[in-house]
Amino acid sequence: MVLTTASVPDQDKVAYWNDAVSRTLVPMEVAPRSEGPFDGRITTDRLGYLQVSTVEADAERVSRTPELIARSSEALVAVGVQMSGTATFVQDGRRAEVGEGDLVVYDTTRPYSFDYPQRFTTHVFQLPRRALGVSDSDIRQVTGNAIGTGDGFGAMLLPFLATLASSPAAGYPPTVADRLAGNVVELFATLIAERAHPDGTDADAPSHLVLRVRDHINRNLGDPDLSPERIARAQRISVRYLHRLFEGEGTTVGQLIRQRRLEECGRELARRGRTAPTVSAVAQRWGFVSPAHFSRSFRAAYGVSPREWRNLRTAREDLGRAPAVTSAPGIVPGTAAGGHGADRLGAGLPPSGR
Repeated sequence: MVLTTASVPDQDKVAYWNDAVSRTLVPMEVAPRSEGPFDGRITTDRLGYLQVSTVEADAERVSRTPELIARSSEALVAVGVQMSGTATFVQDGRRAEVGEGDLVVYDTTRPYSFDYPQRFTTHVFQLPRRALGVSDSDIRQVTGNAIGTGDGFGAMLLPFLATLASSPAAGYPPTVADRLAGNVVELFATLIAERAHPDGTDADAPSHLVLRVRDHINRNLGDPDLSPERIARAQRISVRYLHRLFEGEGTTVGQLIRQRRLEECGRELARRGRTAPTVSAVAQRWGFVSPAHFSRSFRAAYGVSPREWRNLRTAREDLGRAPAVTSAPGIVPGTAAGGHGADRLGAGLPPSGR
């Protein structure tokens, strides 16, 4: 999408530009810094959930006020790349002089301003705040600062972002666009972490994002198409970043999905009622497409088949006590149902840690 003041009557250019910038980016107040006809052009494209815009305009001052923030429904983080001209950027009580090639990170949920003393060009990358997976405190440490790109991580990031902004996103298939957007977000998260924690320590690991992923899995266990790719898309992060989040969790995303499905199947099969559902019905309800695959997975995890599991529960209730592990069909000492898992098996629960 391209919006330009070129064909707009001179007396309407400023009002048109205010509306164009506010609709394309976020609601803002734009005031020209000089007399005479104003000239501005904004080009916008989307790369998955990442919005990429290029703004080229005459000298102006841009303000994001609390009143305008109240009109916005989504929390966004933006990264600006100053390609030509200079700017004075203010947010969170800090003032930064931004030169050509510098980056700035800003949070659209808090007031900020840009003052461009002459004609300028800047690339603006906007993404949902939640997609970053970094803490509010880390973002606040980075805002209001100009990030030089002469060396270090910024030196690598600048040409990549400049090329990305000048490449039509329409040329990418949707799956490629989503993956590329996720990689860009990872780079931005790395940039913020590098600036917020120059000593390399990050006390605020994105544990909240892990909890959100776990919650998403729990709420969608019955969806047979639940997968790392779909989870990453729903959370607006890349698949690579999703797997990285779980590196310290002692499991993988795929293993967690299977584990939670088996746990819910085990609990449902252990419940006794007048009309107990079939094993295949339980498996299907919790996302298993193939009953045979479910039975193999269940036995591998618990040491008994789903039907044997149900019979053990029925026998326990009929006898009023937990059956001895040694009498349970299919249980071999040292398998998943032995040892600590046996206590949980007798209680009608899956063995812990499975």
